[in-house]
Amino acid sequence: MRAGPNSRNASPGRRTRVHVVSDVHGNTEALARAGDGADALVCLGDLVLFLDYADHSRGIFPDLFGVENADRIVALRTERRFEEARDFGRGLWAGLDRNAAIVAAVRKQYAEMFAALPTPTYATYGNVDIPGLWPEYAGPGTTVLDGDRVEIGGRVFGFVGGGLQTPMRTPYEISDEEYAAKIEAVGPVDVLCTHIPPEVPELTYDTVARRFERGSRALLDAIRRTRPRYALFGHVHQPLARRMRIGDTECVNVGHFASTGRPWALEW
Repeated sequence: MRAGPNSRNASPGRRTRVHVVSDVHGNTEALARAGDGADALVCLGDLVLFLDYADHSRGIFPDLFGVENADRIVALRTERRFEEARDFGRGLWAGLDRNAAIVAAVRKQYAEMFAALPTPTYATYGNVDIPGLWPEYAGPGTTVLDGDRVEIGGRVFGFVGGGLQTPMRTPYEISDEEYAAKIEAVGPVDVLCTHIPPEVPELTYDTVARRFERGSRALLDAIRRTRPRYALFGHVHQPLARRMRIGDTECVNVGHFASTGRPWALEW
């Protein structure tokens, strides 16, 4: 387990404040202010903006192929016509080096966003992130954790990044077994930080996209078994329920930071 700020010298008379963000999706301006007034920033991933479902003119996809094509692929995905969406996308990418174009665009976004992160920041990956690039951009003030723990102000935070496999095939989707192994490696903590929510219908249903996103059964089981004070996550941009209790644990979707620009605050 790694040591965070105030972990060794936590005093009963000193309060600790942590700000938490998720689903940044290119909102660099707000990210630069997200740590104001806090002892630390926790980032639960999805820094990359590939396609903004609320504003189809923003992101890597419309920059490459235009807004009209972005409108089309969003419509297909929203209607769950995933095979048609993949066929449409393949036609657009024909003759282009897809990997090179995406990586170049992601590098540009990462350079801006990691430079905006305050010190200290504790971050894990979202499903649209590319973990292999993070070591190039994460400075000494940013600690990247995935299946690991850190102590902040006397409380133990556990981190598990990424998402589970879906028809969307986003960059950092892993198997249920690999995800469960990372949850197990974290073990009991005070605050369990993940990108995706536990597998609870109210927490996984997106009211705007009108579909269930994938939540984790292993995460839900761990919450019930280890009873952290908080389980914090993002991923579902417009959830049916933003928070609920599971036993002793307060489960909180910290919000779609790309649209709100406001961190969720935890203080003790």
